Amino acid sequence: MTEQPNPDLTAFIAGLPKAELHVHHVGSASPRIVSELAERHPGSVPSDPDALREFFAFRDFAHFIEVYLSVVDLIRTPEDVELLTYEVAREMATGQNVKYAELTCTPYTSVIRGIPIEAYTEAIEEARRRAQLDFGLVLRWIYDIPGESGIPAADATLSYALEHRTESLVGFGLGGPEVGVPRPQFKSHFDAARAAGLHSVPHAGETTGPETIWDAVRVLGAERIGHGTTAAQDPDLLAHLADHGIPLEVCPSSNIATRAVETLDVHPIRAFRDAGVTITVNSDDPPMFGTTLNREYEIAADLLELDAGGVAALARAAVDASYAPDIVKAELGAEIEQYATAQRA
Repeated sequence: MTEQPNPDLTAFIAGLPKAELHVHHVGSASPRIVSELAERHPGSVPSDPDALREFFAFRDFAHFIEVYLSVVDLIRTPEDVELLTYEVAREMATGQNVKYAELTCTPYTSVIRGIPIEAYTEAIEEARRRAQLDFGLVLRWIYDIPGESGIPAADATLSYALEHRTESLVGFGLGGPEVGVPRPQFKSHFDAARAAGLHSVPHAGETTGPETIWDAVRVLGAERIGHGTTAAQDPDLLAHLADHGIPLEVCPSSNIATRAVETLDVHPIRAFRDAGVTITVNSDDPPMFGTTLNREYEIAADLLELDAGGVAALARAAVDASYAPDIVKAELGAEIEQYATAQRA
């Protein structure tokens, strides 16, 4: 484990305005949110907060999948989708001082459970509008293919993205397990999404080797890479990512929880930085991995030996790597700079 950051840096991180680029919609459901959903739909998931905390206590990756799918099964109506989205936004804004987030949504899992895509889209859009009004948080969407569900899920996700698109949809992704799910099979889907102006942001190299990342870049046209952990094994790949300005969405606690990385002491984030690759810091599925975005910044600060100025630069890197509107980028970048300057005074 890393050492705890000093209290001053912890306080600096807590107040730092942030953008988050790799965070999952369902995976952000905290015990508080799940409790409310479980009260609506009594059954397999406990609604008692103490029982839920025990239910959420991470044991291994199989347990994570069990928890994740249990929460998915609680999202049965458009009202549930709106509740989840709005309450996730509340916790991002009020607990982590997130000002902009690209939330990775998997509409396929809701549609196959009976929520029409039209109602799903309306629900997340209503939650987005309310969150911006109530919390000042700007939300954008990335629709991802659940890779384990194969080509039918990819076909459906592409149709949702193209036929039911809103201006808030900025990216097209690919999640789920990597082993046994080769990236090239989704080439036509990413080609179509990119032709429509969506950004390519697949997961790659989390639990498989560098070749999966090469496939994401060369075949899927990836503009950012989700995780990319094993890129550190290939100096040529690191150079390519650095030279072409392809950022990595780094999620340290997630990598440890899923056993993608053995310990934080050997996390490749330093190798990324030293190779000149753009790093963004993210929380992935924070309640399910027992973390927060603030905690991920603390970990990154320790691993990279950053002071407050270095942490502020990490926050700016996330803004620059985002697909936020230019005015949002400018305003958030200025807010980070003003905060950092005021803290130095």
